[in-house]
Amino acid sequence: MAISISRTATLAKDALNFRASRQKMIASNIANADTPYYRPRDIRFGEYLAAKKADIMNEPKDKLELAQTNGAHIPLQKTLSTSKPVTFFRDGHLARNDGNSVDIDVETTEMSKNSIMFKALIGALKKDRMIFKSVINASSKLS
Repeated sequence: MAISISRTATLAKDALNFRASRQKMIASNIANADTPYYRPRDIRFGEYLAAKKADIMNEPKDKLELAQTNGAHIPLQKTLSTSKPVTFFRDGHLARNDGNSVDIDVETTEMSKNSIMFKALIGALKKDRMIFKSVINASSKLS
């Protein structure tokens, strides 16, 4: 069994990995801005992280669960929606004459938002680490 300092550390690590994947996807969209018939892609991982957070924190579920009234029924399995982020095509932008629908303004805005969220997660993890470091330092001064 691995030592876990914080229940949210695993959740934050997954969020960082997903943010890094999203940054690569947005960079790929910008790199393909001149590729004919290219459709911009994006990654959605909010639902997965919310389900994982509810599971880690033992929060009550907002969804109505099916009742298993007979032992012969197929048992319900407790699974997350997915273990990976969901990749989808970001539509809604006008395609140019070559069929490409990448909008550089949208991509750079999304990249900036993603970068800010990534830095916020790093800052939260550093602050969490500093709390434990200060407790260890204070306890070493007691003896």
